[in-house]
Amino acid sequence: MKNIDINIIGYKNIKFENGITPLEILKSHSKFGKNSIICKINGIISDLSTNLSNDCDLQFLDAKSKEGHAILLHSTAHLMAQAVKRLYPKTKVTIGPYLENRFYYDFDVETPFSEEDLLKIENEMMKISEENLEITHEVKSREEALAFFNKIEENYKVEIINDLEKDEVLKLYSQGEFTDLCRGPHVHSTGQIKYFKLLSSSAAYWRGDENNQTLQRVYGTSFQNSKDLKKYLLMLEEQKKRDHRKIGKELDLFFFDEEVGPGLPLWTPSGTVLIDELEALAKEKETVGGYLRVRTPHLTKGDLFSKSGHLDHYMSSMFSPMDVDGIDYYMKPMNCPYHHKIFANTPKSYRDLPYRISEYGTCYRYEKSGELFGLMRVRSMQMNDGHIYCTAEQFKEEFINVCNLYMDYFKIFGIEKYEMRLSLHDPKGLGEKFIDNAELWKKTEDDVRNALKGAKLKFVESVGDAAFYGPKIDVQVWSSIGREFTLATNQVDFAIPERFDLKYTDKDGSAKTPLCIHRAPLGTHERFIGFLIEHFGGNFPLWLAPKQVTILPVSDKFNAYADEIVKNLRSKGIRVSLDNRSEKIGSKIRDAEMQKINIMIIVGEKEVENKTLTVRRRFIKEQKELSLDDFSKKVLTEINERRVSN
Repeated sequence: MKNIDINIIGYKNIKFENGITPLEILKSHSKFGKNSIICKINGIISDLSTNLSNDCDLQFLDAKSKEGHAILLHSTAHLMAQAVKRLYPKTKVTIGPYLENRFYYDFDVETPFSEEDLLKIENEMMKISEENLEITHEVKSREEALAFFNKIEENYKVEIINDLEKDEVLKLYSQGEFTDLCRGPHVHSTGQIKYFKLLSSSAAYWRGDENNQTLQRVYGTSFQNSKDLKKYLLMLEEQKKRDHRKIGKELDLFFFDEEVGPGLPLWTPSGTVLIDELEALAKEKETVGGYLRVRTPHLTKGDLFSKSGHLDHYMSSMFSPMDVDGIDYYMKPMNCPYHHKIFANTPKSYRDLPYRISEYGTCYRYEKSGELFGLMRVRSMQMNDGHIYCTAEQFKEEFINVCNLYMDYFKIFGIEKYEMRLSLHDPKGLGEKFIDNAELWKKTEDDVRNALKGAKLKFVESVGDAAFYGPKIDVQVWSSIGREFTLATNQVDFAIPERFDLKYTDKDGSAKTPLCIHRAPLGTHERFIGFLIEHFGGNFPLWLAPKQVTILPVSDKFNAYADEIVKNLRSKGIRVSLDNRSEKIGSKIRDAEMQKINIMIIVGEKEVENKTLTVRRRFIKEQKELSLDDFSKKVLTEINERRVSN
């Protein structure tokens, strides 16, 4: 049998016998990575049991790598499904994908799982891990796979197979008595899955459709070692404390009401302060950037969204039409078509470009009931929207200027970790999910890629996640405790301006169609404020805090001086409140700290006599005595500079 050359990444070329597996290489050469759970063969993630029959590049990965961790998570989902089937044999299994640091599996069960059930499942998973069952797979024909799952009465697997493309390769992964339909790959044995935790369970609909069967979804997590697992679980505890829904209720920022409807937030006075401050910031930045502000209606005739293509590509996310005088009207899911109309309203020449317009427009999207989640997934949202109409020559500079605007916001809000994802089209989806013009897709994607490289901006690529009319940048950010959020978008539109017959007169007198950049650097108020609540844990920087200063008189006899301070500070635009309850000063200070008010001003006999203020910052015991003017100057400077901290 001939030998083959295998280039083991990070080491060197070594000759091995044809047909050897990566697992056999690991067993005979432990230096290549004793913690390896998966491998890449010529850059493709593969099972360690794969036979190597040609020269290749081989890379071993452990669960600390992004790809390795994803495989560990998915394999742990299979481990959980096996444990569930052992404990509850009548359970039907559906799907079990991995998420960021988590996995879940949906089960059709007679009775929802309790906390005690989750502990039983977890203990059974540990037993299966200790059994160290080999994980193998076979490729089956469609007929063989259907026959197998029909025999064991797994009807959801049968439905999945029937919905797959005819040329789909069907793999069945087995570990002990448990077999699942899966593309793989997986770790090579259950003994590699040791450090896991089941987190929660909840109801879910089969395939996310509320008209389908209600399932039980169980979430869990898994790591390579106990230290990483413990670290993640501690972070989850911190996330619970910082949950925007919990803090939003404690600070009275927003709420939902059944009579108003699910997914439709009501903003209180305190929450509205956050909105107003963000909008003021956006207006300031956009004015400097040369944007013109516009306003558009909340609904329109269906013809407008038919022309833009939204009814073809986006209708499932739109509310049902309203019949007005025999004509279908829709609540707007986005502002783009209106902005195109504004551009076309007056003749434009090349001298008018780039033409930048922006709006904080309220949009409405139909999110399924089971997918609504606090401020993160809502049905009514106020979007930091804007569109730039420019020439091909202006495109690069305009696109990068939007990306640089992101960077400015990151500094203002203390966002240190972020990632730009270049979302590309999937050639298989042309004509259905994406505008059918392969040549324009390639050119536009190359233009965006080159613009990012030219500006030396780091980015990753994601195939299949583009908007239907062009590639886009999705900005992922991580909060101060490591939770990931999708914050903003920067999209290129090469198709819709032509549909709307948008034109400008070029230097030579010819009519040309502009490029359009859709951008939303702050996303929506709802999602961004949800992020900020969790990022700051409700401890907002002074400029953003709904309640900036509170006046705490030591007793009622000092209320008159306290009132003078309130009027003075309010006249300067400082958000100030007065706590004139007949409570002890210690109690007032504790209450102010619980309300996360940044600055407390204590007023007593000494302050009245000296016409001064005793100033206390939240959670800082040291107090300072200042004149009212000195205090105002310091506070206004901090507010106007939008400092993240004092």
